[in-house]
Amino acid sequence: MPKAMILGGDTGLLGQALTKELRKRDWDVSTLGRADGDLLDYDFLESKINENSPDYVFNTIAWTRVDDAEDNFDDACALNRSLPDSLARVISQRENTRLIHYSTDFVFSGDRSAPWKETDAPNPESVYGRTKLEGEKAVLSLLPDRSCVIRTAWLFGPGRKNFVAAILKACKEQDLLTVVDDQYGSPTFTEDLAEWSAELAEKNATGIWHGVNSGQANWCELASEAIHIANCDCGIEPIPSSGWPQKAKRPSYSVLDNSRLADFLGRKPRAWPNALRDYIFSYFFKEEER
Repeated sequence: MPKAMILGGDTGLLGQALTKELRKRDWDVSTLGRADGDLLDYDFLESKINENSPDYVFNTIAWTRVDDAEDNFDDACALNRSLPDSLARVISQRENTRLIHYSTDFVFSGDRSAPWKETDAPNPESVYGRTKLEGEKAVLSLLPDRSCVIRTAWLFGPGRKNFVAAILKACKEQDLLTVVDDQYGSPTFTEDLAEWSAELAEKNATGIWHGVNSGQANWCELASEAIHIANCDCGIEPIPSSGWPQKAKRPSYSVLDNSRLADFLGRKPRAWPNALRDYIFSYFFKEEER
């Protein structure tokens, strides 16, 4: 029975999905979060990992408040760069433990119109993207043979606030929503990502992987599809990014190419609208009823 420790496994959007998926596979799973202690304290982190002695450590914790990162570089860097660096250093002292770390589409600039491959050169244009890239580099340089970096994007799923849930809840209060239509990315269901992550871990995959559902969308298209699936009586007005000013620069095109993952899995990750339908009918409506 593989033994895993999931950072963010109790409360995180992805962490909760991973905890569920690995336990479904009969893994022995423990979780570690900020409520348990100071994850930025190296000695604390080392003691918890050595105490649990996991075969795999999954790190889903990050500073994800993209705009706030512009004014809080040190805090963003602590979670996005220093934490994965510390994890890799602790694990490097252990003989058989492996690290699965999650990164983002924001490591790319967005100045193209074809999906980004793992081999494409990153060029982040925000503090969030730069600090996440530094985290990737720390992990891969310290654990080249025992680490896996999974870049993902535009997550939706049960258990935590996300864009899709926010849109559907807003539809109950408003007749018309304005949503940006000139930023393109890869909508991804956390439960699908958790499944792919488990398969990558079980086969001891290494290096960088793009873990996203198939297809692409802009934010307006994602919102419109969610509203259509949920049969909400609400209109959508597309607007350019200039109509929704934000402090951090977003990539205009950060769609990730998942063909390497598809080859590894032996199947193409399902299209995001199919995954979105599963989320809305299997989870969102039930959460709203509670």
